[in-house]
This record gives sequence, structure tokens and C-alpha cells, in this order.
Amino acid sequence: MFNSKICQLLNIKYPILQGGMAWVATAELAAAVSNAGGLGVIGAGHMPPDALRSEIVKAKSLTNKPFGVNIMLMSPFVKEVMQVVIEERVPVITTGAGNPGEYIPALKEIGSKVIPVVASVALAKRLERVGVDALIAEGMESGGHVGEVSTMALIPQIVDAVSIPVIAAGGIGDARGVVAALALGAQGVQIGTRFVASVECTAHDNYKEAVIRAKERSTVLTGMTTGHPVRVIANKLTREYLELERNGASVEELERLGAGKLKAAVRDGDVERGSIMSGQIAGMVREVKPVAAIIEEIVSEVPAIVAAVQKFTQG
Repeated sequence: MFNSKICQLLNIKYPILQGGMAWVATAELAAAVSNAGGLGVIGAGHMPPDALRSEIVKAKSLTNKPFGVNIMLMSPFVKEVMQVVIEERVPVITTGAGNPGEYIPALKEIGSKVIPVVASVALAKRLERVGVDALIAEGMESGGHVGEVSTMALIPQIVDAVSIPVIAAGGIGDARGVVAALALGAQGVQIGTRFVASVECTAHDNYKEAVIRAKERSTVLTGMTTGHPVRVIANKLTREYLELERNGASVEELERLGAGKLKAAVRDGDVERGSIMSGQIAGMVREVKPVAAIIEEIVSEVPAIVAAVQKFTQG
């Protein structure tokens, strides 16, 4: 069904990548997505190297399909975790928060594909020059750390600016989003929030329920004054954080308030004082389903949507 450069590049059935969400994207979720025909991704976040190695080994025990690891280049363990993925010969590496250029030669040597997340045309062009294999262009509708440009505006501009495949991310959670992304010139999509509400996701049930209860205006952007905005579902933590921002709190004070709050929400289920990172598509998520059912639903609905669009071009 899908004749996509991303499918060929990554040796996957469907051009669907799972977002490398810190604390949420564990080996269990990544393996389930890979087994269902997409590309599952372990979110390394700020994991120490031994913890990441354990997740990689677990993923290998759960799937024989390709999977990836998302590495935050601002992690204090970045050099060590890069060494781990090289030693474990992880097939795909996605990166965020920086330029992976210095690590590309070693990753290429073992055959890994390198796919950074970008939120601007300038960064996309710069990373193409350093030799990355593809790009994940992420609009500000996404959950977690975001850029300033919406998906609808960002994707075609990056597609036009580079010659390598582009994967669309941000605000995509169903077949309509997939078709829209392909129409904008993307070769695939990255989906995060929809996979939070999956059976195989190990996040706390409270976290999943918060996503399911969310509406189209339930998320807010925090950290605008720090230069590193984050999209989360509004709660007591965000109200306190935003009040501090309005009153001119320092970056250090804001960072102290946010420290450890994602783990509190994902692992401990504290959805009042924890950070519930979520994209704007949370308002479209209605129930928890197995990963395979989510992917099958998306893939099976694409042809009908394409056919409906084609009717507009018929006389």
C-alpha cells in the first residue's frame, strides 16, 4: 500500500514512527510498534547508559523488527549513550536538541540511520549538509518541547528546502493526519500522543486517562520565557508555573519547579503536580487500544480518505 522512501530506508512496512517520548517510550511500547509494522523508538531522555542498554536488550527480546532510540543531545550522558547504541548496533537513531554531526561517522560505520528532529528550515538544511539520512519535521502542535511553527506551515517548507526524506510530526494521530502529511510532501509520519493511550505503553493509568479526558484546548505552553517552550496538559503545576512566568521568575526558579515532574506524572501517576506532556491531538484520543489496533485503524482508513480527496478533482 505504501511506496514510501521511509519504508525502504528503515525496512518497515508502514511509514509510521513512534515518538521517542522520555519515560513513556519504553522497550515494551517500541517493540509493539515495530511488531505492528511501524518503527518503535525507545526514548533515552536523560537515561544513564546502563539503563538504556537494559531497554535495548529488552526490546531485542520482544521484537525481531527494526527499532530505534531517541537521544537528547543535551543529556548529561550523551557520549555514553551514543557508545551504547553503537555497541548494541541500534538500526535507527533519532535525535533532538542539537546537532548530531560529531556522532554520524561512528553511527554510519555500523549501518545506523540518523534522523534528527527539527523545527526550522535553517536547521534542516544544516543537518542535511552533515549527512543525516532523513529529518523529522515537528510542528508546535506536538507534546513536550516544541518549536514556533505549526505543522501545516513547517512541513512543505522543509520538504522544499532539502532533498532527503522528511517525516512529519506534530498534530498527527489518525489516518486523516497521515494523508495530510503525505499531501504536504512528507514521506512518513511520527506519532506520539496517540501511542500514550495504548495497552503496551507502561505509563501510569492516570497519565493515559488525562490524555483521554483532554479536549482541543486542554494543552498549554509553558517555558516561553526560558526559550524552551513545552506543551503539556493544564493542571495545578502549569497554573503555578505560568503564574511564576508572568511575575518574571528566573529561568533557574522555573527549572527547579519543573525538575522531575515528567517522571512524577508518567511513573507515579501524579497528574496534578506532574508534567503531562501531550500534543494537541489529545482531544482526538478516546480510548486505550493495543498498538496493533491503533496502527491497523490508521492504515485501513487511508485508502477511503484518499478516494474522498480524489473526488474533488473529478469533473
